Amino acid sequence: MTNYQILNEKTVIDYIREQPELSARFTDTDALQASEVGDGNLNLVFIVRNSRIPNEAVILKQAVPYLRVAGESWPLSRERMRFEAQALLLYAEIVPTLVPTVYRYDEPMSIVVMEYLGAHEVMRKPLVARRQFPHFADHISTFLANVLFKTSDFYRTGLEKKTLQSRFINPHLCKIQEDFVFTNPYMESSENRWNPEIDSTVRAVRSNTALKLSIAELKEKFMTQGQALIHSDLHTGSIMVSANDTRVIDPEFCFFGPMGYDIGAVLSNLMMNFASHYAHTPDTADRDAYQGYLMETMRAIWLGFAEKFEQLWVAHNTGELVPDSYWRFPDGEAAFAAYRQNTLRRILQDTLGLGACESLRRMMGIVSVWDISSIQDNIARATVERLIIRVSSRWILERSTFNHIDEALGILREESIRI
Repeated sequence: MTNYQILNEKTVIDYIREQPELSARFTDTDALQASEVGDGNLNLVFIVRNSRIPNEAVILKQAVPYLRVAGESWPLSRERMRFEAQALLLYAEIVPTLVPTVYRYDEPMSIVVMEYLGAHEVMRKPLVARRQFPHFADHISTFLANVLFKTSDFYRTGLEKKTLQSRFINPHLCKIQEDFVFTNPYMESSENRWNPEIDSTVRAVRSNTALKLSIAELKEKFMTQGQALIHSDLHTGSIMVSANDTRVIDPEFCFFGPMGYDIGAVLSNLMMNFASHYAHTPDTADRDAYQGYLMETMRAIWLGFAEKFEQLWVAHNTGELVPDSYWRFPDGEAAFAAYRQNTLRRILQDTLGLGACESLRRMMGIVSVWDISSIQDNIARATVERLIIRVSSRWILERSTFNHIDEALGILREESIRI
C-alpha cells in the first residue's frame, strides 16, 4: 500500500503480509487474525496475531484524519504518528527497557507497528481493582528523570537541543491540550461534560478569580516553556504494566514543554485513583490500605525522580545552560548545589500545578477518566469528584509554597477527611 487508506480488521492483515519485516515475525501468515482495540479517542489500534500461536503478535497503530472522540467533523493532522514514532525511537535510545520496540514506521500510511506486550495491561483498570505494582515508582521515575534530563539544556548543547526541539513542533495536538486542559473546562463550551450532581461546584470553579488567574499562568508555562521533550499525555492509560515491568506508550502528543507536566500527569492520575476508592472500595480497611499504597507511590515517584535527575545532572553537566566552568570559583560547588535544589523546587511546584490542571479538567471537560466514569451512582461519583476538585484547586493555588512533596500529599489527606 503506497497511498493512505484507513485500515480495518481485514485490510490490516493484508498490510502485515505485504511488509517483509513484519510478515517475517510470524511463522504462519495464513493464520493471522486482527482485532481493533483502540479506546476511541484518537487512533485505530490493532492487535494482529497468529491464531495458532497467540503470543506471536504485533500492535499496529494508525492515525485517522480526524479526532475520533469528536468524529469526522473535527479534522486532525495525521502527522501525530510521526511524533509518536520519533518519540518512541528516542526513548529507546535513552530508556530502552521502558518502552515497546518499534518494528516499522510508515509515514504515508500514518502507521507505527510495534512490540505486542501480551504480559502487560494498561495500568488504569488494575488500579481501580486495587492491584499493587511494587516496581512502578522506580521504573516511572527512571523514565522521567532520564528523558527529561537528557533532552534538556542541562545535558545537551544549545545546538543539539534546539535541533532536536525542531523535530517535535506539534501544533495540532498542543492545541488540543491547550484547549481541553487549560481553557474549555473553565468556561462555557459545547465540548464540556460533567456529572449534573456537581453543577454548583463546576460553576464555582468557573467563577473563581484566583484559580482562573493561576490556570492562565500555568497555560502560559505549558505554551512557552520548552524545557525538555515531554510525553504530554502521560496518564495511567498511557502506561502498561506487569508485576515486574513498566512500558510507556502513546507519546503522540509529545513536544518540548515544561518538565513538570509529565510528572504532574502521573501524580494527578494516581490522586484521582486515590479519590475513586471512596466509591469503588466500600470496605474501610481495604480502602485505607490501598490509599496508603497510592500515597507512598506518589511520594516515591517524586523523590525518585528528584534523586535520579540530580545524580544525572552532577555526573553529566554537559549542557550549555550552566556548564561546569561557570561554577569554578571559591563557593562554586555549594552554589551549583543550591542551583540544582532551586531548580528541583521549581519543577516540583510546576508538577503540582500543571498536574492539578489535568485532574481538574477531567471533572468538567470533554473526557473523564475510567476511574471516575465507571462509578455508576452519580451521588457517590459526585463525592469523589468534589474531593478531586478541592485537592486540584489547592495544588494550583498553593503551588508556590511547596518545598516538598509531603506538603501536597498533606493537602490530599486534609481534604479526604472531609469525605
